[in-house]
Amino acid sequence: MEDLGTVAWPPEPIRTERLVLREPETRDRAAFIELLASPEVHTYLGGPRARDELERETPEVPERWPGSFVVDLDGSMIGQILLRRATGHRRPAAAGKADLGYLFLPRAWGCGYAAEACAAALGWLAGALPGEPVVLTTQAANFGSMRLAAKLGFTEVERFEAWGAEQWLGMRSPVTPSS
Repeated sequence: MEDLGTVAWPPEPIRTERLVLREPETRDRAAFIELLASPEVHTYLGGPRARDELERETPEVPERWPGSFVVDLDGSMIGQILLRRATGHRRPAAAGKADLGYLFLPRAWGCGYAAEACAAALGWLAGALPGEPVVLTTQAANFGSMRLAAKLGFTEVERFEAWGAEQWLGMRSPVTPSS
């Protein structure tokens, strides 16, 4: 994966009704470790990483690169939105397109935060890179992620086997301004 090219980074924080999407900061380190070590979060992502390994390897300001947004609720990180260029994607339909990823702490599940944050990030991307299609890949067994993809306007392109499970690839076509 690569960054989004000509997009200026970091953008101003993106504010929604309840959330702020912002660049990672030092205060987010513990939440990043919790996110990456969570068995619940990584059920469909190959399993969690060891907490002691994360404690040693996570930098003071984690995940600070173009396309990585912290999802902040009331001053605390509850998740991460990732927007990257899918240059090395296994599926030709996705290669080179913007790719949306997201991770949320279990305590934030079921509250609509993922939909709100992803919609805001996609809105920002539409302004930064007009006409850019976006892809999303998730395990077909991850029903929550599949519902979120549909809510965000992703439609199925294909299903394929990878990492020992059926994967779902969806695409969200660019929004075109009406005349």
